[in-house]
Amino acid sequence: MVAVNRVYAARLAGMVVLGPDGESIGRVRDVVVSISVVRQQPRVLGLVVELLTRRRIFVPILRVTAIEPNAVTLSTGNVSLRRFSQRPGEVLVLGQVLDTRVRVHDPELEMLSGSDVVVVDLGIEQVRSRDWMVTKVAVRNHRRLGRRTTMHIVDWQDVSGLTPSALNLPGQGVAQLLAQFEGQRPIEVADAIRELPPKRRYEVIAALGDERLADILQELPESEQAELLEQLDTERAADVLEEMDPDDAADLLGELDAKRAEILLARMDPEDSEPVRRLLQHSPDTAGGLMTSDPVVLAPDTTVAEALARIRDPDLTPALASLAFVVRPPTATPTGRYLGCVHLQRLLREPPATLVSGIVDKNLPSLTPESSLAAVTRYFAAYNLVCGPVVDEESHLLGAVSVDDVLDHLLPHDWRVSAEEPELGATP
Repeated sequence: MVAVNRVYAARLAGMVVLGPDGESIGRVRDVVVSISVVRQQPRVLGLVVELLTRRRIFVPILRVTAIEPNAVTLSTGNVSLRRFSQRPGEVLVLGQVLDTRVRVHDPELEMLSGSDVVVVDLGIEQVRSRDWMVTKVAVRNHRRLGRRTTMHIVDWQDVSGLTPSALNLPGQGVAQLLAQFEGQRPIEVADAIRELPPKRRYEVIAALGDERLADILQELPESEQAELLEQLDTERAADVLEEMDPDDAADLLGELDAKRAEILLARMDPEDSEPVRRLLQHSPDTAGGLMTSDPVVLAPDTTVAEALARIRDPDLTPALASLAFVVRPPTATPTGRYLGCVHLQRLLREPPATLVSGIVDKNLPSLTPESSLAAVTRYFAAYNLVCGPVVDEESHLLGAVSVDDVLDHLLPHDWRVSAEEPELGATP
């Protein structure tokens, strides 16, 4: 492929980064430029690259030997694995510059004179010194009545407003970041949000829908979940908690002041708050504190076809989908009498019209709400399970513990943000 010496920064987002031998290193997630208080042409410092481990690192632009239509190639595979940390004077193009309001002073574009326009991209170009500089700015007027407005390309010196102070003004849009997050897994978005400057981080949080935000919060350390939740007003915070899994909502509320937690619980819909209140009664390091109150629960007269339809729910984790629990009505936790469980593999081997009552595994022991974390771990290891029932003394199913909840408590408290081991061939 032919290398180019001019490219638009937003088009680099998601592009594959290759080593000199063609090995995949990761993908571009942002472009770092230097914008000075003194009006100087912005210089490109490097790329924020997301490794296969989801760690985001900084790669100096001088390590880039070629930018091709479908890939960025580096001069060496030895890169620093230190997590990217934004320094003073550094600006993220996708995270901070795009959607900024600026003014254009181009004599050939008199129609834009005196009005605010929005930055939609930056053109970067390699100059004779091999440095990459910002040379062009793509702008367009604000959309009106949902209509897409014309985009204009202007020289950077004909634009005012690209200054550190202007980039910190409130109200900048986050459309470009939200578009970049489309299709990404919640944990990938959570990692990206953690790397954003505080101002932009809270703007993204405010712009996300309640369900999407709930999924993302669940992938952050609980202390950071609490910090972000406190940035929301009470009504929105309660709405987000309603969208979270009950066990994750309980863990998050446990990080808050008791008075604040009670206010949020009172504002939640009782149907959503009651399971959370029950979970809060248990110690977090017991089966009762680890469990979710929403496993797959079936009545005895449920057919295999109906059971499989329940398990196909895309919101179920693979662990929770591995086991269905059969109970006497009511089937909402705490349920009627617990009868046993049915493994997914057994359901796949039976005729669709078969009733689950005829294939129940009644011999699998169950956990109690007081079972310790160590006991739960031994239980999974002994019975080769990734999900297990939690049953009280009166044989009511209270919920289920899944292996991901166990691992979350077995790993170090900061496992989501702790450093990974350096990869071979990389410079730490």
